Amino acid sequence: MSKKDTNFDDDFALFSEAVKGVKKLQQDTIIQQPKRDAKQKEMTRTTRQASDSEFYFSDEFIPHLSEEGPTRYSRDDVSKYEVKRLRRGVYVPDVYLDMHGMTQQEAKRELGAMIAHCVKESVACACVQHGIGKHILKQKVPLWLAQHPDVMAFHQAPLEFGGHGALLVLLAVPDK
Repeated sequence: MSKKDTNFDDDFALFSEAVKGVKKLQQDTIIQQPKRDAKQKEMTRTTRQASDSEFYFSDEFIPHLSEEGPTRYSRDDVSKYEVKRLRRGVYVPDVYLDMHGMTQQEAKRELGAMIAHCVKESVACACVQHGIGKHILKQKVPLWLAQHPDVMAFHQAPLEFGGHGALLVLLAVPDK
């Protein structure tokens, strides 16, 4: 036997003597399942709807928007008269979204959530205040809105709703 083996045997014997009479402990860890109430389920459903709406917004797709005059858009199935009514301020927005100070990702997520909320609550007109600033959101928001299937038309807002720094959005509201 080598010297190493005798040291191992001595150490094992000392350990065995030290723990003589010790019983194994019973495991008593309890894992609690998280409580999910209806409010929390509704919040997850709303965030899921917002992320689903965010899916519509692509930075690669560039729709054909008119270069001259104020920012405006309408789907092919929407009357030009509706765009005119938006320009004149006949439609009064029920929901306002202020994007001042938001990043592009935050703005995209909030825009999707606003559209989902408007469709859910049957709101036909909303105002998106993107501001002017460095023209980043001012250029991106119309491109995103033109991609969403629930957006019928939008036009640069009249001065009382934000002027050059805002858009009035007309949404397709499903009949209940």
